[in-house]
Amino acid sequence: MLDDKTVVADRQLKVTPLDLRQSRFKTVMRGFDKAEVTALLETVADDYENALRENDRLQKQLDRLEASLTQHQALEGSLKSTLISAQKIADDMRETANAEAARIVREAEGRAELILQKAQARLEDVQREIDGLKMKRREAETSIEAIISTLHNTMEFIRDQDGREEKVVVHRRVEVARPA
Repeated sequence: MLDDKTVVADRQLKVTPLDLRQSRFKTVMRGFDKAEVTALLETVADDYENALRENDRLQKQLDRLEASLTQHQALEGSLKSTLISAQKIADDMRETANAEAARIVREAEGRAELILQKAQARLEDVQREIDGLKMKRREAETSIEAIISTLHNTMEFIRDQDGREEKVVVHRRVEVARPA
């Protein structure tokens, strides 16, 4: 694609406003009115000069706009790069957060399993203690029943003995005096 300045340079005008103002024509019979031609050339030269100034002003404005466009395109590229980087960082952060969440869940599940195992072991210990206490209670009950039975038998024996004592005459020893 051709550069705009190259096209303008190739289109250099051969007639300038000054050339129009300094133009002189030969006088011929039945020619045009010199004053009208001069007035027309002066008007055309002014319009031409204004057009050239406007063209120059527009060219400068175009150059500024192209520079601004280039700057904005560079900024756009930078923004795109920044957005891509931000998206990658966000994706990485999301991935890291998901991995961290999964790790925390695994650790929590592991701790929960450990707590559950400890609780199960404690439950078994408590159940053994309860079973041991129940056994001791049965032994104590059996022991108490045996003591009660023994005491009952002893009481019956004592009652039987008391009943015999009433029938039994107490023998006293008679002391015989011995010669001295």
